[in-house]
Amino acid sequence: MPEELIARALLACSMMGSGVLLLWIAEAAANGRLRRNQLAGIRTAATLASDEAWLAAHRRARPSTRWAGWCAVLGGVPAVLPVPLPIFAGAALLGCLGMIGLVLYGAAVGTAAARTAGSGSDS
Repeated sequence: MPEELIARALLACSMMGSGVLLLWIAEAAANGRLRRNQLAGIRTAATLASDEAWLAAHRRARPSTRWAGWCAVLGGVPAVLPVPLPIFAGAALLGCLGMIGLVLYGAAVGTAAARTAGSGSDS
């Protein structure tokens, strides 16, 4: 029993924490508070090429990154509820899959937006 409580606490903290972090990154990068860096955000050659490309990428990716954050937060909620192991494990798995899919989608559309912003500044 104590092992399950520890597992639930770790899962809830990691899922909800990563979700909150994604929500913060989505807003900070899209608003220009999170500048180009090698640690957080969409870090591709296109997005790191200029401040304009970085901002365009994160503004375009903001909706899907927000949804990814909420998937992670919601995926961690059942871990703190008195539900059976298969239910909270399944919710965590769905939350992770949703988060990963939406982050990858956001990176793809963000990188495309960065390339468009970069090609516009070369003219």
